[in-house]
Parts: sequence; C-alpha cells; structure tokens
Amino acid sequence: MAQTVQLTAERRTPSRKAGAKALRRSGKIPAVIYGHGRAPAPLAVSGAELGRLLEQIAPESTIVELTVDGTTVKTLIREVQRHPLKPGILHVDFYEVRAGEKIRLEVPIHLVGVPEGVRNQGGTLDQVLRTVEIEVFPTDIPERVELDVSALMIGRSLHVSDLAIPRAEVLADGALTVCTIVAPRVEEAPVTVAPAEGAVLEGEAAATAEPAEPEVIRKRKAEEEAVAEE
Repeated sequence: MAQTVQLTAERRTPSRKAGAKALRRSGKIPAVIYGHGRAPAPLAVSGAELGRLLEQIAPESTIVELTVDGTTVKTLIREVQRHPLKPGILHVDFYEVRAGEKIRLEVPIHLVGVPEGVRNQGGTLDQVLRTVEIEVFPTDIPERVELDVSALMIGRSLHVSDLAIPRAEVLADGALTVCTIVAPRVEEAPVTVAPAEGAVLEGEAAATAEPAEPEVIRKRKAEEEAVAEE
C-alpha cells in the first residue's frame, strides 16, 4: 500500500524569474499543481518542510495529501528540480490524483535476500533496473516492489516478467533485465617469455663481446709482417 504524507501549500501569483528567486530567499519553494483536467496552478511550499519530507519518502510512489486554502487533495510528486551545483530545491510539480482513476507511475524495485551465486560462488549482484513503470489505482500504489534473489546463480538473471505486483499492470517490457549475477573477475598473471636455448641477451652480448681492433692497427701489423719475410 502506498505511503501517505501531508504537506501544506499556499497559492502564489505568477511572476518573473526574479520573483521566484525572492521566494526561495524567504525559505519557500515555487511549485505547481496540475492534473485531473485542472489548469496548472502556481503554489509555494515551505523549503524546510519539503526537504524533510523528501528525505523520508520515495516521491514517485508516495501519496502527498496537499492542503491549499483549507482544501486537501491527493497528489503525487511528478518532478523535483534541483540546482546542478548547489544544494537546494528549485521547483516541485504536484499531480492531482483521484481514487477511481488509474494513474501511471514508477515504483522502486527492492531486491531481497543474498543470492546463492554471491554466497557460495563469489559472484557479484548487479542490479540493472531500479524502478518499473506500472498503471494502478491510487489506493493500490505499492510503496515498493520486492524481488527475491536468493536462488540466483552466476550467469543467471531475473527480469521484469518475474515481478509480482498485485492489482497493478506492469507497463515495462517483460524481457528487461532487473538483476544478474556476475562471475568474479580473474586477474591474469603477467606472461614471462624465456629466451631460446643458446640465445644471448642483448645486455650479455654487449658485456662478453671483445672490443673491435682499430683498422689502423691491423694495417700496420700486416706491413711489419711483410718486411720481416723479406
């Protein structure tokens, strides 16, 4: 069952970018609510309250009961915009939902157990897919989808088709891999090539070779031998 939390918002008058910056400096975050045929309406929420909330929930699968001017509606957080370089939230989108209407959303996948291939074969568990898209009534939204990986061996995988989600239709391709067990990596020892029998290493050849006799010395010696024979 989906987790439900509460948050208070206030209406705001649309303004230029400078107005949004001033709003953030005052400790509030610009927001918008849309969905269920309503026109997008600009809101503002407490930055501190929203920050604490996001630390405790999975936004994509948590029902947020948003109270605006005394009226409470059920919503989902569709998008949270964050600054690329600084900590802090820039903007948040709320999508209104109704109990009798199915919605599409992504829910997190939680792997359960220690795989056989990790415990006894030294493999590594690699989770490829961390969320899955489903269609479901708001009252049936699961907080997360659990998948038992205890029996998984090296080289084996589990797929979207292995997920069991009551009262929900899985929209993702059933052939998509959720997780797999990867074999341990074997480091190859460096290969040493032994020299062929009788071969002389370059350094040894240089050390054992006799120094070449200068040409002028050989010529003079030959001349002396010729004189002696006369």
